[in-house]
Amino acid sequence: MSFDGMVAGAVAHQLNSVLTGGKIEKIYQPESDEIILNIHSGRENYKLYISSNSSHARLHLITDATSNPLNPMGFCMLLRKHLQGGRITAVQQKDSERIVEIFVDTINELGFSVNKKLIVEIMGKHSNIIVVDLASNKIIDSIKRISIDVNRYRQLLPGQQYVYPPTQGKIPYYGITEAQLESFTENAADHSAKALMANIQGISPLIAEEIVYRAGRQGASLFQVLNDFLNKISSESPSPKVYLQEDGTPFEYHLFPLLTLSEYYRELNFSDISEAISYYYSNKSSSNRIRQKSSDLDRAVGNSLEKLYLKKQRLSEDLLKAENSDIFRLYGELLTSNLHQIQQGATQAEVLNYYNNNIVTIPLDPRFSPNQNAQKYYKKYSKAKTAITEKNIQLGEANADIAYLESILSYLEKASSIEEIEELRLELVEGGYLKKRKNNFRPGKSKPTPYQYTTSDGFRVLVGRNNKENDILTFKTATGKDLWFHTKDIPGSHAILFIDGKSVTETAIFEAAALAAYHSKGRESENVPVDYTQVRHVKKPSGAKSGMVIFTDNKTVYVNPRQI
Repeated sequence: MSFDGMVAGAVAHQLNSVLTGGKIEKIYQPESDEIILNIHSGRENYKLYISSNSSHARLHLITDATSNPLNPMGFCMLLRKHLQGGRITAVQQKDSERIVEIFVDTINELGFSVNKKLIVEIMGKHSNIIVVDLASNKIIDSIKRISIDVNRYRQLLPGQQYVYPPTQGKIPYYGITEAQLESFTENAADHSAKALMANIQGISPLIAEEIVYRAGRQGASLFQVLNDFLNKISSESPSPKVYLQEDGTPFEYHLFPLLTLSEYYRELNFSDISEAISYYYSNKSSSNRIRQKSSDLDRAVGNSLEKLYLKKQRLSEDLLKAENSDIFRLYGELLTSNLHQIQQGATQAEVLNYYNNNIVTIPLDPRFSPNQNAQKYYKKYSKAKTAITEKNIQLGEANADIAYLESILSYLEKASSIEEIEELRLELVEGGYLKKRKNNFRPGKSKPTPYQYTTSDGFRVLVGRNNKENDILTFKTATGKDLWFHTKDIPGSHAILFIDGKSVTETAIFEAAALAAYHSKGRESENVPVDYTQVRHVKKPSGAKSGMVIFTDNKTVYVNPRQI
């Protein structure tokens, strides 16, 4: 586990140094298992993110904009009542466990000063966030309530005495002696790492392996390597690392360099532990909150697309049948011109087709006269022609809906923040594809924030993050002489190359086209076709959905998708 006792210690040290004396100004609960504290300390504003999610529990400072529910959850309201407006007096780690305690001095309803404690337990599926009254040590509440049915030893319910999780007989790494460490490992032989984990509190498998590896490589004792690590936990100049796989996704992170990983993974350096943790979890897809937030949208859009694909197939089949309706007109004509030769009650008529001089056998309904049969064929022909017109309209609408929803899926795949996800959700709600959620979110920012780039020869390029931004860029931000780019027949973003009175270069065109390809469904392909034209040649049809346009006077270039 990345967030082990050493990382918890480093985070606690960082938070204690920057947040002590700070005032808790606002409290939010974006999800059922996470909270965010806005803290003003010194002359700075900080955001403390705390998660009790079973797969990626953690706490650290963040800088990203966050989205918050319009209606706060119950635990959020309780935190606001007991902690909002209070001042943080200390942030401490419990021994060397993954437990961080935030001490808060606040005022109660009667105006008396009272002390509370916010305890963050980072223990996998047992992770929790608990508010405790310091004087009585009683639990005020927890984000996850644990009753006696779940845990007979330790209940986390309002009014209960708070009890720390059992230590399992392990010794905190701060208090261990060299003799104790030697006694743990002297009979372990090739299992020294397991012995360290079994006896020392806060040691993860990753760090245990690293201690043994360094001791063997450097010719040092296990105790010396452990002490070297402990000195770095409270260092004022830490060197946290994130280790990346070949595809650029994070594999692991820690407070200091890990020799067992540095030979196989690329290192990213960060100035503090919170930055490293934020980067790791923001970019690791398996625990990425963005992917979780977009999963319901993926399902909703996917279900709508399946229905539209089926509708398109059926309309195409109906059109194929309707387009073969000329035979009905021919039957009507031939019957009308041969009424005198056809007997009443006949089941078929053999007549000469005067268009090709062939004999044609026409099925008849014996209940009707020859003339009535002819009129029935004329009606079938007329009905089929009307159906062609109507079904072509319906097919066009279905194709437009498919193109629109495919573009939404493309944006969902590329979304890099919860704000982008919520903007896409809002777009789908406004388009009638989703129902408005009772506890709807508001985006953290109200104004458009498209991707911004500069070409190697100095031209500015903006790329929309969603269909609404595409419309704003194309029809409000750009001028008629600027160049508009979009992948050919592939869902993607509008890219605008701003001319700004200069002569456009071939380099700028190809780099802007590469950006349009990168921000499209064809990102992983090569030699992607990209159409471009002046913005004045791009029009929005009446009633078209966001981001849907038509354009003329375009040229096409083939590029490999890339950022510049």
